[in-house]
Order: sequence, then C-alpha cells, then structure tokens
Amino acid sequence: MKKIAIIGLPNVGKSSLFNRIAKQRIAITSDFSGTTRDIKTHQVYITEKPCLLLDTGGLDKSTELFENVHNMSMEASKKADIIVMVVDGKMLPSDEEKKIFYALQARKKPIALVINKIDNDKEMERAWEFDEFGAEHVFPISVSHNRGVSALLEWIGDFLPAVEGATPPPSEEENEENDDFEDEAWEDDDEFAEEDEEVIPEEVVQEVETNQINVAIIGRVNVGKSSLLNALVGKQRAVVSSVAGTTIDPVDESIEYEDKIINFVDTAGLRRRGKIEGIEKFALMRTKEMLERANIALLVLDTSEPFLELDERIAGLVEENHLACIIVLNKWDNPLADFEKITAEVRHRFKFLSYAPLITVSAKSKQRVSKIKDMILEVYANYSQHLPTRQLNEIIKQATIRHQIPSDHSKIVKIYFATQYMTKPPRIALVMNKPRSLHFSYKRYLANKLRENFNLEGSPILLYPRAKGERDNEQDENGAES
Repeated sequence: MKKIAIIGLPNVGKSSLFNRIAKQRIAITSDFSGTTRDIKTHQVYITEKPCLLLDTGGLDKSTELFENVHNMSMEASKKADIIVMVVDGKMLPSDEEKKIFYALQARKKPIALVINKIDNDKEMERAWEFDEFGAEHVFPISVSHNRGVSALLEWIGDFLPAVEGATPPPSEEENEENDDFEDEAWEDDDEFAEEDEEVIPEEVVQEVETNQINVAIIGRVNVGKSSLLNALVGKQRAVVSSVAGTTIDPVDESIEYEDKIINFVDTAGLRRRGKIEGIEKFALMRTKEMLERANIALLVLDTSEPFLELDERIAGLVEENHLACIIVLNKWDNPLADFEKITAEVRHRFKFLSYAPLITVSAKSKQRVSKIKDMILEVYANYSQHLPTRQLNEIIKQATIRHQIPSDHSKIVKIYFATQYMTKPPRIALVMNKPRSLHFSYKRYLANKLRENFNLEGSPILLYPRAKGERDNEQDENGAES
C-alpha cells in the first residue's frame, strides 16, 4: 500500500490537512507550535484507492526534543512513496523551507508543494511568492475552507494503484458526528468517575472473535512509556526525550506475535490538573478515548524514584475501564534494588490491582522487555476466557456453604445460580432473591474463590447480583469489580 507523508515546518496546517483527508479528527490540531511530535498513520481512500497517510512532526531543530521530531519526520519521508510538503501561504518563503524542499526533491519521488491558508482569490497573489521553489506540482489550498484540496487529492490519486474489491470508508457526512470533540482535561483531582451501571442480558452475549489485542501503555510523564513502546516493537516509533510530556497524540504500532496481532498505543503522560499546560488537555482527552478501546493496560511505574499519589490515580483508570493489567516496573537498572521491598510497596499502594502480574524491566537497555509479549498473551487468554457453567456454580455453592451470606434483617439471602454472560473481562450474573443485600465484601470473597479455581491472573472479574426473572432492560446498580 502506497504511503503519503505530509511534511513541513511547525504550525503550517499539516495535521489539519491530515484530518481533512481522513474525514475525521484523528490528529490533534492547535495554534501551539509543535503540537504533532510522533508519526501518525491512518489508512485512507483517495479517489477510492486505499493508501496510508502519514502526519509528521514539524521540521524544527531549536531544541533537543524538536530535533528528535525533525529526524523522525525526515526518516518518514524516506520511506514514503509520495511527499506532500506544506507551507504557510500567509508567510514569506523561508530559506529553511527551500532547503528542506530541495532535499526532499532530490529523493526522486513524486512531491507536491502545498501552499496552505490561501483562503480567497485575493490571497492567491501571495502564492506566487513560492515560485522560487521551482516546484513542478504546486497546490494553493485552504484546509479550513476546503478550498483546492480536491485538486491535490486527484494528483495523489494518479500515483495510487487501484485495488479490486476495496471498500471506501463512510462519507464525510456520515462521519460528521466524529468532529465534535470536547476540550476537557482531567475534570476533578479528587473524584473518580462513578462505576457504570450494567445491563444484564438473559442469555450469553455472542462476541465477535478477533486476533487483535489492544494494549495501552499508561503512566505519568517521563516514566519511560515511549522507550518501552520502541523496545517492544523493535524500532524508533515514538519520540523519546528528557522533556516531560513529549508524547501528545497517542502513538500506535502493531506487531505480529505468535498467532496474534498486538496493537500497542503509547498514551500521553498524565499529570495533575493544575500542572496541565496548553495542548496537554487534548492529550488527556485522547488518552481516555484510547483506554475505552483497549483490552490490556501496561501500567508503567518509575522505580528510580518514589511512587506518587498520581500513580495511584492513573492506575484507577485501569479499574474504571475494566481493563486487564500488567504492572511494568521500569528503570530497573540498579542491581542492588530491593525487589521484595519495592514489590511489597506496589502491592500495598495498588491493592485494587492485586490481580495484575508484575515485571521489572529496563526499557532503555531492553532488559526483560521481550517477556512482556508472552505475558500479554497469557493475560489476554485469561481476560477472554469463558468459565464452565457447571464448575462456576459448584464453586459458588461451596463458597456459600463455607461462609454463609449475611442475612438481611433476619431474612435469608440466597444465590440461586451463577452464569457468565460476557468475556473481556469475565462478567458473571449472580441470580438471587435479594440482589441489593449482597455486600461488596462478600462479592470480593466470591471473586477470590473464583481466582483460586480458575487462572484469572491479570484480569478483573465483574460480579453483578440480579433478581430472578429480572428483565433485560433493568439496570443493576450493584455491579462490582473484583
């Protein structure tokens, strides 16, 4: 599949063009210079032909961070089949832009000079200033007004091979609802979102089988998430620097491992609301969107410094989204580190993730990183398994015999039977006479009994008490995660 790289200086409208072609807001756009830092890839259809569109970071060498971004962007242009260089039509051509254009032109690939922000015919006069580039293919456009973009797409389409049987995505009108994103960050520092209510169906939900595992890499800023992603996929996929908050847009990369496709997403580092600056508020919003689609979270903790309350809050997002989890203790470069002491602190601080296995790694040196892939497969198998109904009910029965359910005002509370109605994670309905009388501590006791008998390492278990004969559309407020 042909690759089209969008190249240019910061803040010329590359991400806006990317979103316009993709017909949805995938890349974060803002007035802040350097919003895009990593390479964003998305399959699109241009003149009904499939291709891969690459949104690159701005070409700037002013700091160590932006020099890394510059290098990755130029590297992406080497691998691309078609290059689209975007310049700002409201500014005069710069010597730096001409130097970049000539370097890209020397690669003997189809290249277009796109002059953005030409919003009307009068502003076309400024476009002539860019004749000194000597570009053969010039497109004055306005991404914000969707002016001149179709001509650019037709030019790109001439270089794309037709693929028989390819189906274009929904039209822009059908995707209109995707254009409304809220500009909210972490809403409250002291409260987590309330647990979702659960609709319990009468029968087991038929789930679509897939061989893809979505893995979100989460943690606070500068704990080594991007370094871990690069080590896992075996290449420089995300920009790494000592600057906290380097990753803004989630960076995803898929690898094939055993018989699965593991899609890793490096999310933006999270920090307290009071320290969120500029475009980071968009990053937080995108991180939450990624977590909603993830199966497993790699919770990355920095063992080179004390754990913080913020680490616990971020870990709470795992519980909130009902994700399977692996706790990655990164920067384990000190051979004298007290493993017993550190793991004991982790288990104490993150009691609600007691089911999550631990692994110590050094993303920088790649030490033990490869073992994470096997752990992902094992945890995913536990996360997506269906527990045998007969064995499930026998365990619940024996648990209630061994430790009777506390009565409700002298009235006996009974569990008639249990049934698992969904996986990813295992969701179990406890059909009983007084569902609202089952205390959360007893549900935790039942979950522990299930863990003693089934391999559920890394996966949460969701237990939902419900009344016998309860209708499908009734919502149970007593659902619990264990």
